[in-house]
Order: sequence, then structure tokens, then C-alpha cells
Amino acid sequence: MMMQKLQRFGGAMFTPVLLFAFAGIILSLSIMFQNEMLVGGIAAEGTIWKNFWAVVESGGWTVFNQIELLFVIGLPMGLAQKANARAALESFVVYTTFNNFLSKILQLMGPTFNVDFTQEVGGNSGLKMIAGTKTLDTNLIGAILIAAIVVWIHNRYFEKKLPDWIGIFQGSSLVVIIGFFLMLPIAFLTAWIWPIIQSGIGSAQSFMASSGTFGVWLYVFLERILIPTGLHHFIYQPFIFGPAVVEGGLTAAWLENLNTFAQSTQPLKELFPAGGFALHNVSKLFAPLGIAAAFYTTASPEKRKKTLALLIPTALTAILSGITEPFEFTFLFIAPQLFLVHSLLAASLGATVYAFGVVGDIGGGLITNLSQFIIPMSINHMGSVLTLFAVGFAFSIIYFFVFRFAILKYDLKTPGREDAEEVKMYSKQEYRDKQAKKNAGALADNPYAVSAAHYMEALGGVDNIVEVNNCATRLRVTVADEALVAPDAEFKQGGAHGLVRNGKAFQVIVGLDVPQVREAFDQLVAQRPI
Repeated sequence: MMMQKLQRFGGAMFTPVLLFAFAGIILSLSIMFQNEMLVGGIAAEGTIWKNFWAVVESGGWTVFNQIELLFVIGLPMGLAQKANARAALESFVVYTTFNNFLSKILQLMGPTFNVDFTQEVGGNSGLKMIAGTKTLDTNLIGAILIAAIVVWIHNRYFEKKLPDWIGIFQGSSLVVIIGFFLMLPIAFLTAWIWPIIQSGIGSAQSFMASSGTFGVWLYVFLERILIPTGLHHFIYQPFIFGPAVVEGGLTAAWLENLNTFAQSTQPLKELFPAGGFALHNVSKLFAPLGIAAAFYTTASPEKRKKTLALLIPTALTAILSGITEPFEFTFLFIAPQLFLVHSLLAASLGATVYAFGVVGDIGGGLITNLSQFIIPMSINHMGSVLTLFAVGFAFSIIYFFVFRFAILKYDLKTPGREDAEEVKMYSKQEYRDKQAKKNAGALADNPYAVSAAHYMEALGGVDNIVEVNNCATRLRVTVADEALVAPDAEFKQGGAHGLVRNGKAFQVIVGLDVPQVREAFDQLVAQRPI
């Protein structure tokens, strides 16, 4: 039961995170184009070029400046059991009510709670402007807590029937009313407890920043090894987007100071000491090269062409975009020992890069890294850029030899080494015909709907579906009876990379098409007779 809840929560957490990649690219490009050391006098203060990119940069900060609101709105969309859009609206209203209560409490009684509310927001004040209200900076923790409370209220009281004479207050109004009165004591508790937590976070920041190479190694290892469970979001998100080591998150801190770091001649490790905890994605750039080469060279000669056709798109996706799950899940289920090896090597790569003095928000694929690290840091930190690639390619070679040795030594059935012939795949037309009979031809011309229908059938049919969610690459489903779920091979016939089983909680590894497949899946669920 707990795994089902964590799976659903983890999927909901990822909904707003998907917006950060584009915002990060826009910010890094606009900041880079305002750097005179990179583009010359055209970026001088007051020029049209400078002013244009300053405007673009202001838009890029939207996502990071409103990160709390994104989670407050995004979580109910993924967690509410009914009327998700209304739940998102309710969550926004209740969260802003909470911050208004908190603001007024601190304005009137700040000294009682050891808070100087007269300070300017930002810096070490512990204060922040949220939705136009000066309040305590509770970061993601406060946003997630309030959103979770609203979802709890919504799921229990949204459909509560009130007497006709007060019927105007039912539905969303009732949820907001209950939330309003709950926020009063919660705001007082927050005013009392959160300043203490802020002090603890400050101490934790210093400790983590000074924990050294082993701390980075352990952090990266945990983030990688938890990928099959879908719980890796709980490891990296407090660091990257939350206050674990830097207030506001490592990504925002790196982008905010990108020009400063680029223009400074101080070592990056001194400029951004907490940046080692932003290295969990370095393996995405270099691991696929070595792993893919190992798979190809160990595949049966007659299957190498087919294996290459599988490896090239998944490896390129991982390297360029940073989405590694489709690639990793190509071998996770047939050779799970290799995933442990992968996690150990990824952690060692991150720790080694850090030990050589390279830090920064390095990850998310080569496309993002070009603008966020490689190009801007090439001005005064070319040594760090070259070190990154030298260490990275060295680990690509290590990956190749380690994986190749393990595959041959233990005869692991990686792609291209399967003993049995491949399970027969439905032809597109066969499957279209099959689904047309079941769904009155509604799905025949939609490849996403065909895949969704295949997964639906493999999961035990529409009556076996309890909850549906998704993250960047996975369709997360809770079923009523796990015994009705088909073997993993059935999902692979529909194009899935694999299946994660945790009791009644299942994760179908779909790939980057998962939003479209989820939409089609929801439509099938909606057709279920009530």
C-alpha cells in the first residue's frame, strides 16, 4: 500500500519538473548572450542586443521564481482522485491563503517567533515573495505540505452533498472553506517551527558542502540505484530544486550566478562548493557510449544489426536529452546485475569529476550542457571543461570493458544475446483489427491508443485499473488484482522497455511517448461502465 502511494506521489512530483528543462536552456542562453567576454561589445550595457536578451532572461526565470506555485498546482493534478483541475484551483487558493495568514502573523508578532519581518526578501532573511505576498520562504516543503493537505480534503469532501439551502457551498467551495480554517493553526505552527528548521538547513548546508567526495559518491549512487523503483525523485529533487544544500536549489543558484562564475578565475570548486551535488547526471553523457559498445560487441553476429537499431536511438536520446530510462531499462530486466554495476560506476564518475575540481549543474543531456556549462565555462575554466570530458571518456572506456567482461563472464542475456527466438510481435494491422473489434474502431488510427490498449489488456483489462499516473518515461498504474497482470513479455510486445512490479503498483516503461499514451489510456478508462 505504501509503495502504491509513493509511486503515485513520485509521478505527481515529476509533472512540474518537466517544465524546468526548457526554462534552464532559455536562461543559460540568454545569460550567455549577455556576456561581453563571449559575444563582445554587442552585449555592452544599454545596447539593443543586451536589452533584448535581458527581456528573454526575465521570462526564463518565471518557472524558477514560481516553483512553489508550480508544485502547489501540479501535485493535485496528479494526486486528486477526481476533478483534478478543480483540485489544482483549490490548492492554489488555500496555499495563497496560508501565506497571507503567515505574512500577517509575522508582521504583527515577528519578534515572538525570532523573525525580523522588516528585512528585505532574499539573502539570509528567510523571507520570500510568493504570489505577491511577503512571507516565510518555506520552499518546496511548504508547497508540497499544503498541496497534500488540499488533496486530502478534496478527495474526501469534494463530492459531499450539502442541504439544498447551503448547496452553493459544496464542491470546490467546501474544500476551500475547510482549507481556510485549517490554514490558521498551520500558519501559526509554521511561524513557530520553520525559523528553527531554516537554521537547521543552514547548518546542514555547511555540513553537506564540506562532506567531500564520498558524500557526492553516495548521493549519486542512491539516485541511480533507486531509478527502478521510481523513488529517485525523492533523492535529487530536494538538492536540485529544494533547499537541501543551497536555498532555492542548485539549478537556480547555478543559473543565477552563471556569468559571475564564467568571468571569475577562481576554481569552480571554490566558487560553488555545493555544486558536487549537481553531478548526478554526468553519467548520462558518457555511460551510454560504453554500455552500447559492450552490448553491440557481445551480441550474436546475426543479431548485431537488430541490436544496433535498438541501441542507437536509445543511446542518442540519453546523451542528447538526458532521458536515460529507455536506455537503462533495455538491460535492467534481463540483466539486473548490470544495473548495480552501472550505479556504482555512475557514482564513481561523479565523485571523480568532483575530486578533480569540476562542479556545476552538469546534466540533462549534451544539448543543455552546451549552454549551461561547456560554452560559458570555456572562457576562464577551459581546464574544467577538458577535465570533464577527459574523465568522462575514460569512464566510457571503463564502462565498455566492465560491462563486456560481466556479460561474457556470466553469459548475461543482454540485447542480441537471447537464447530463444523473439516472441512474436503483433503486426500493426493485426493489432488494429483486434482493438477495432473491442473498441468499435475508435483506436485504429492512433498509435498511442494502440499501445495504451495493449498495456490495458496486459494489466488485466479496464476493470482491473484503480489509478493511473505518469512521469517522464513511465506509465504508473495501480491495479485491483496483480494476479491478472500479464508477463513482462506481453508489455514488450506493445513496445514497452520493461515493467516494474511492486505489489499492486506497476510501472510500464513506455519512453518519451508516455504523455500521449497516458492520455489514450485515460480515455479507455473513462469508457468503463459505471
